[in-house]
Amino acid sequence: MLFYCIDNLKKVTIYSKVKCVHINYEEFVHVLGCKMFEVNEKIIKSYCNDVTFNRAMLDYFQRKISYMDVKYKDNKKTGERITEIYAEVSSLNSWEFPVEITLSSQSGILDYSCECEAFFQHYGGSRICKHIAAVLLKYSKESKNYMGNTSSSDKFVDAIKKNMRAVSGEKKKAKLEVKYEFSNMFSKESSIELKIGEDKTYVVKNMKDFICAVKYKNESIEYGKEFTFDPLYYEFEEDDQQLINLLIEIYENDERLGNYNGYRGYNSMMKFLSRKKAYITDSQLKRFFNAVKHKRIEVVINGVKYSEVSIVEDDMPLEFNFNINSNKIYLELEEIPFPLSNTGDYFFFKNKIYKPTQQQIRLLRPYQSEIAASKHNRITFSMEDRQNIASFIVPNLKKISKEVKIDSRLTECFYEEPLNTLLYLDKNNEVATAKPVFKYGDIEISPFEKNQQYNNNKILIRDVEGEFKIMDILKSSGFQIVNNEFQLNDQDKLIDFLTEKLDKLKDIADIYYSQEFKNMKIHTSSSMKSSIRLNNDDLLEFSFDIEGVDRKELIDIFKAVKEKKRYYRLKGGDFVSLINKEIIDVANLIDYLNIKDKDLQKDKIILPKYNALYIDENLKQNNMSFIERNKRFRDLVNSVRDVQEMEYNVPLNLTTIMRPYQKTGFKWLKTLSSCGFGGILADEMGLGKTLQTIAFLASDVEERGSLNKPSLVIAPTSLVYNWESEIKRFAPQLSSLVVSGDKSERELLLKHMGESNIVITSYALIRRDIEKYKSIDFAYCILDEAQQIKNPASISAQSVKELKADGYFALTGTPLENTIMELWSIFDYIMPGYLLTQGKFSKKYEIPIIKSNNKEALAELNKHIKPFILRRLKKEVISELPPKIEHKVVVEMTKGQKKLYAAYMAAVRDEIQSELAEKGFNKSKFQILSALTRLRQICCDPSMFMENYNGGSGKIIALDEILSESINEGHRILLFSQFTSALKIIENMLKENNIDYMYLDGSTPANERGRIVKDFNDGKGSVFLISLKAGGTGLNLTGADLVIHFDPWWNPAVEEQASDRAHRIGQKKTVEVIKLISRGTIEEKIYDLQQKKKELINSVIDENRNEDLMVTSLTEEELKDLLLTSD
Repeated sequence: MLFYCIDNLKKVTIYSKVKCVHINYEEFVHVLGCKMFEVNEKIIKSYCNDVTFNRAMLDYFQRKISYMDVKYKDNKKTGERITEIYAEVSSLNSWEFPVEITLSSQSGILDYSCECEAFFQHYGGSRICKHIAAVLLKYSKESKNYMGNTSSSDKFVDAIKKNMRAVSGEKKKAKLEVKYEFSNMFSKESSIELKIGEDKTYVVKNMKDFICAVKYKNESIEYGKEFTFDPLYYEFEEDDQQLINLLIEIYENDERLGNYNGYRGYNSMMKFLSRKKAYITDSQLKRFFNAVKHKRIEVVINGVKYSEVSIVEDDMPLEFNFNINSNKIYLELEEIPFPLSNTGDYFFFKNKIYKPTQQQIRLLRPYQSEIAASKHNRITFSMEDRQNIASFIVPNLKKISKEVKIDSRLTECFYEEPLNTLLYLDKNNEVATAKPVFKYGDIEISPFEKNQQYNNNKILIRDVEGEFKIMDILKSSGFQIVNNEFQLNDQDKLIDFLTEKLDKLKDIADIYYSQEFKNMKIHTSSSMKSSIRLNNDDLLEFSFDIEGVDRKELIDIFKAVKEKKRYYRLKGGDFVSLINKEIIDVANLIDYLNIKDKDLQKDKIILPKYNALYIDENLKQNNMSFIERNKRFRDLVNSVRDVQEMEYNVPLNLTTIMRPYQKTGFKWLKTLSSCGFGGILADEMGLGKTLQTIAFLASDVEERGSLNKPSLVIAPTSLVYNWESEIKRFAPQLSSLVVSGDKSERELLLKHMGESNIVITSYALIRRDIEKYKSIDFAYCILDEAQQIKNPASISAQSVKELKADGYFALTGTPLENTIMELWSIFDYIMPGYLLTQGKFSKKYEIPIIKSNNKEALAELNKHIKPFILRRLKKEVISELPPKIEHKVVVEMTKGQKKLYAAYMAAVRDEIQSELAEKGFNKSKFQILSALTRLRQICCDPSMFMENYNGGSGKIIALDEILSESINEGHRILLFSQFTSALKIIENMLKENNIDYMYLDGSTPANERGRIVKDFNDGKGSVFLISLKAGGTGLNLTGADLVIHFDPWWNPAVEEQASDRAHRIGQKKTVEVIKLISRGTIEEKIYDLQQKKKELINSVIDENRNEDLMVTSLTEEELKDLLLTSD
């Protein structure tokens, strides 16, 4: 089999297994037996005007053709070859225009097309656009990369065979020797030549062929009888590969420009590759020397050859000589470095190539220029220049040279004295002045006087660098030279000078102050004194003062800190520096503690004790060691932080029952209560918050003895009797009283309250009976499911905050469901005022965090609340709990549902848009909520609100199948819905299918709920239908192992809490959670929206949301996405 290669000189090489033959292109065409059509610039120009051609040429050279593919089809009967070209050409706005061209070897250009507007509107297909012309140019210049006379299958097989042979054997290392040549005879040129081989190396006579072979691995090159370079069998050393990569880049540049002559001023003499040379630019020169820095190379400088030259990345060992002749001083450089680039980064010096430091390059440059400009390669000075030579030139040369030789006749005139700088500082009105004097022995030199005579016989070698250092500090401080002195009249810069720069000058100069300057006193952090202590009344005392500053001015000082001023001028004329870290940290602490301005004038500022943990954390994080802490303060902080080490014993009967993490929770409650703090026990659902609280209350009763006061537990109605049952189970020694029933029954029970250790009531009843409760002094007040008071304006929240107790605690798995203001409401109950007032909390935390995503405000809030919230997750503390598997099942609605949903959606869109236009967003929220609710009901089952609807429900059909299969497999099921009307429909389906079930919703009496739950856990019923709001919290339903959420709830945390009725301590089976979602409806959008809304809440506490408040907190854009763009 034969194959051929066509080079850029139109020479064709035909290869066989044993030899190769070289013929010209015309002979080759004749051999093929057909007249080949050739695309060239003349033909392209015949299809377009000059403007289009020039633009096409520009696109080609700017590599706008991002993709090009060429296919050949041969007609065996006619001998015609059809060439099909497909390409993509990019435009200025990054659009890609597809181009298709068909060529015939006999008939020329057959067809062409482009999808650009110009081709269709202006050319109409009769002439070509610039994109087609650019593709034809690329094909005309690079066609050899796409040509071949063997079939594509033969090529493919041959390539596979060759690659298999290459891969099967280990590649050999090709040895490279490098020659670098520099010439500035006509213009500065740097070039590279190579030798290649194994033991013996051969000159690479055609650099272009060599790089082409390396890049494309398409041919072998014979360099001698004993060495043929085949890129499939040879590879290069790692260091050499850097050089090869550089040469490939040069080759690509040559390909883009070297074949074109005369376009827009292109110099036909420009070349990158020429025979055995590769020419490199200054920027490529750096890469070249970096690639060969581990080699010794041959170097030719203007025709002079040097062997074994190394590249050194260090300063050149320069040698300067000062000589005196005929009353002249001459500076000579023994050997002048030869620059190899315009930038002066590399020099040839003493048979080495140097890359010196930037300092040597910079300082050497003026000497190089001056010596090069002189006829005798030297710099000439007069004898009057001796002072400048001694003070400026010699010190400068010593920095950049190995040796500076000075004629002895010159050195005899020199003498040295140490520099002693005197700096005189004065102040006249608002202008500060500085006068430096440079003293050498008995000689004093002013920097403002020229031609000063020091000693007629000797030349003083001045410490110019030391003098400049003084001058530079003054200038950088803002001083300007006026009337032979430095002056500064900017007060800000003067304060900076006094606080930052003056100390630097003290180290290098003797400073003398006028009385006026001395009177300017700057109060810095060294003048500040501060302390925090816990007094005998269990309150914190905070003090802060600045020595010598009236407390009345502290208000204005901290106001200036807030305004980010650099200093504050006291009424007496002194200054307080506000740029030191210490005063900024104190200002932030005062701000976060909400200390009022009037309190700053007091000797001691009284703060609630619960601020201790935040203050201590702040002091440590900001390294505020200057604030003293007394022992009682430190002991208080340590006792809370070292909960594990505290010696609190759980009641004996619970020692073997409570898990380690529950004992930690018990100790945490005990520690906070002993310190007078409240807290939020926020363990994930199912971790035993109730048990930990009962243990805490039992321990307290035991410690108080006869002094015992009742504790109050407030819980949701559904959990009141559960609390009574749990107390009897875990602390039978405690007496409990459930306050429920009608008004007269409750009043009677309340009369006997003092006889019980624990009183239990509900949120619904505390609202009605608060007048009876608020006069009673309780030991502790415990809120279960404390998210019930998340709305600070609710009656429940306002009622519980009127209760009096020694301590307050909240239990909730979801302390934050929608906004961080909910967290404030709970903290306002456990420790009123700790998180400021509602308005100040909103301004300081809620608005910055929610609207501005302020990370600093979020970090501060976390720092405040962290000590008083204890939250553990099941996966962290219960290794034996079986897994919980969650997934959503997307359900197709029935045809009847779809029609109804589409009709209602269309109607509600128009209605909501009109409502928004007429009333605005805020006044339309109630109507929006109603529309959302109705759409969600349609997704469940339209018969929930439509009489005589008989179109079916996709969810009911899917649920029927899931229940049937699950029950047959032995699963027991909890089914939650927020709609009791949906539960009734499902209840009817269960009855029809003879499926045993249990039912619980808000109408189920509280005293019956415990029995229903117990019956289910004991094995009664296969399905438990539960209203999400009524049974989503507080119930233990480990008898189930499958949870189904019939409809999505706005707040995924509530769904998770409901699911954890089954996935909790005592569960032995894997729990599966299924969420039914109607496809193509608002349910999908709500589900997606909730995932996006989790992140912020999780950053504070947990990923929790709530429906009604969630809807009111949606932005107008989010609501439009839900309603106005739903499918």
